[in-house]
Amino acid sequence: MKQSPKLEIRQGQQLIMTPQLQQAIKLLQLTNLELAEFVEEQLEENPFLERDERADIGDADREPSASRDEEMARATDHFEAPTQADDTPGEAGAGDWSGVSGRSGIADGEFDAVQNAEVQIGLHDHLTHQLHLSTTDEVTLLVGAHLIDLIDDGGYLREETEVIALRLGIDRPFVEKTLSLIQTFDPSGVGARSLQECLRLQLRDLGELDERISLFIDNLDLLAAHKLPALRRAVRINEEELKALIATIRKLDPKPGLAFGGEAVQLVIPDVHVTEASDGGWKVELNAETLPKVIANERYFSRLSSADNGAETRSFLNEHMATANWLVKSLDQRARTILRVATEIVKYQDEFLVRGIRYLRPLNLKTIAEKIEMHESTVSRVTSNKYISTPRGTFEMKYFFTPSISSKDGDVAYSAESVRHRIRELIEAEDPTNPLSDDRLVTLLAGEDFDIARRTVAKYREALGLPSSVKRRRLAQSVLR
Repeated sequence: MKQSPKLEIRQGQQLIMTPQLQQAIKLLQLTNLELAEFVEEQLEENPFLERDERADIGDADREPSASRDEEMARATDHFEAPTQADDTPGEAGAGDWSGVSGRSGIADGEFDAVQNAEVQIGLHDHLTHQLHLSTTDEVTLLVGAHLIDLIDDGGYLREETEVIALRLGIDRPFVEKTLSLIQTFDPSGVGARSLQECLRLQLRDLGELDERISLFIDNLDLLAAHKLPALRRAVRINEEELKALIATIRKLDPKPGLAFGGEAVQLVIPDVHVTEASDGGWKVELNAETLPKVIANERYFSRLSSADNGAETRSFLNEHMATANWLVKSLDQRARTILRVATEIVKYQDEFLVRGIRYLRPLNLKTIAEKIEMHESTVSRVTSNKYISTPRGTFEMKYFFTPSISSKDGDVAYSAESVRHRIRELIEAEDPTNPLSDDRLVTLLAGEDFDIARRTVAKYREALGLPSSVKRRRLAQSVLR
């Protein structure tokens, strides 16, 4: 068959990530502290972006404060964070924001992120930089960013990949593949889900991981209990070989994230406040005190633009004015999106707020995304590192997203978090000298209508940091002696 060149026209769609779109996505996932720092940088760099120092919203007749030019009046484009959702059912996040009041600036008590957080590159930024060097695939970047957010200061991923996959609405193998990529990053051992995995990752990078030392790591509990003869038998080595293996393990870092340098410790500042409303419902409000309030000064731009400037100067002015306008609009959109998501979470988890953790309903990102007519990835970014203050305490937004556990008859679904809470309650109430085995816990939970397997009970118990019934009995016996 003769081959010859030819032209073909194909129609297709492709998402182009413009710099402004990338910046909008970045703003959406920033915490309030990070957002305040970002806006401070923009205020320094952009001559047309200014802090809105008016005490009253919508007071157009107020005399402008002098910052760059005392004769300059403030522009009408400004951002004031919407703080409360409309009471109309089904219209979460939409409503009249005109009654919101704000503080005038840092001197008047506005939260100063620079004074309340040490500025340094932390573990998460270090990993994020490596992630973007390792792949350009958008899905991998999204999942990778979510995994990095979940890695603690010690370098460990404390959440199960199955739960993460359900939350993101993606296959678990893809999450595992992305995690494997992150586990190749510096510092060595980062992204591990257990001490054993952390040590194996470090030995792999050193080229020292073999069958014998892997078996040794499997039996670390014997080393911790100082049962060295039993450890030698388990690994089938002599005393000299045991000493050599112990020396190898001691060279490794059990918390690689801390060796790199942890993030500055900060108090959790809620992004959203939930309080009881007078009608018996819930009032959902943004924490406006921590949100920056900025304006785009169009009059200053007009004055400079009217001068006889060259093409390069006009381009500079137009670019910075467009950036200022974009930031004002993006801040408003970010606030409204957070409020819409938070409002839907509160509506869905009403029973939890009223009756407690046992009534936390199973929830995934898709459910909220469909309610607010946005993409799941948007909901994921909004809920990342955002906190809600409720009458029952302050929780990360992602806390409210948990997989489901079926009831015995299949008619009801319970959240995994409520099941974990019940397991903790049962163990805390047990007779220390006769602790509940995982099989016994399954039976008790079945009597309360939970359809749960023994391996799931064991997995949840371990996630809670609770030892097995055998170890709990030994601990009780040592205390009673």
